[in-house]
Amino acid sequence: MHPLTLFKLFFTPVAGWQSLLQGQPSIHRLYLLHVIPFSLIPAAMLYIAGSAHSFAFLELMPGNKLVLVSIAFFIVQLVVVPIMASIVRQLAEVADIHPTYRESFILAAVAPTPLWMAPIFLLVPDIYVNLAIASLAMMASAGFIYFGIPTIFNIRDSGQSALFFGAVFMAGVIAWGFLMICTLVVWGSIQNLLVN
Repeated sequence: MHPLTLFKLFFTPVAGWQSLLQGQPSIHRLYLLHVIPFSLIPAAMLYIAGSAHSFAFLELMPGNKLVLVSIAFFIVQLVVVPIMASIVRQLAEVADIHPTYRESFILAAVAPTPLWMAPIFLLVPDIYVNLAIASLAMMASAGFIYFGIPTIFNIRDSGQSALFFGAVFMAGVIAWGFLMICTLVVWGSIQNLLVN
């Protein structure tokens, strides 16, 4: 995705989505050039923050084990995006919207971008700053979904668009929760290895 398109998505979301769709990105291109690089940010920042300034609970994990947690976090993110695209498509079918998998994938791949960028602020070792940034990132992702749904799926009815937004947003929150639980399970498993 072109950096200007990403800038538009944050500040003029409708124009940003239209610009993105005009470029007609393929699933493979979007996955390789957007999802993978942006998914690396949280995983890398988890490791860097844990190694650099023993950020809160990260001090409990030595560097070599923290690498394993970061890799697992990265892999789970890569798996969740295509699954989320399938869920979006199924939710759309229930709402009597009939998108292609590619359209659903575009939403699933681009909507979490603010959440992927937020961990950059882990370089600031202040829990309140990071909570504020995470909250702003969640709101920005919700905005991406809200403005992306009518544009990507060509929905004219605002009521139908709002209902579909609610369903997709809840699915996204559940996916985010799943991602956190998977990371904590890996974390706990690695901690158990340390004890044994």
